[in-house]
Amino acid sequence: MAMRYLRAAGENLHHLKCLISHTTRINKGSQCLFSSAAHQRSAGDENNVDDSEDESGKTITVRTLEMRASKLEEQVQDLIARYKKALADSDTVRRRTQKFVEDAKIFGIQSFCKDLVEVADMLAKSTDSVSEEELGDQNPTLKNLYDGLLLIQEQLHSVFGKHGLQKMTPIGGKYDPYQHEIVCHVAADGSEPGTVTVVTHEGYQLHGRTIRHAHVGVAVESQD
Repeated sequence: MAMRYLRAAGENLHHLKCLISHTTRINKGSQCLFSSAAHQRSAGDENNVDDSEDESGKTITVRTLEMRASKLEEQVQDLIARYKKALADSDTVRRRTQKFVEDAKIFGIQSFCKDLVEVADMLAKSTDSVSEEELGDQNPTLKNLYDGLLLIQEQLHSVFGKHGLQKMTPIGGKYDPYQHEIVCHVAADGSEPGTVTVVTHEGYQLHGRTIRHAHVGVAVESQD
């Protein structure tokens, strides 16, 4: 729409400039003819007055056309500025929409992943609850079940990795409020204060975005 108005204004401006140029040439031609005729004949005061009025009318016409051309020029510049602004706004909206679509594709499974990590927690608790003594040769059924759970757990974390879901490994790193939730403080005992030394609940990230904070214990300086 804006482009059509811009094109029409430009065409009108071009036609108006052509008309001004044509009128100016006619005016100049009339001046030459009037000058030649003045040398060849002797006219009365009444004829001189008529010629002056005709010349004044042509001058006013040229000035009117020039004013219209100037206004059209301003309109064209205004339309150009609005058109450029509309293009910039459209490009901004396009980039934002594209980013929104990309994020929707990446993080659309976020809620599903939150539910899956609960399953991973249950598997981890199940395998951790079995002691080495119970896995002896005296109980082969339990050992087979335990090995099956380990395979399921390994396969589940492999699927996590394919979709960008990763378990955090905060121990030894600095406390980060965007990734960790402090549940206790632990005496430093050689560790740097502010370092994560204990994890009581695993945290997960989806493509670098935290979907579940890790529950951690942070080292603090012991007070004597």
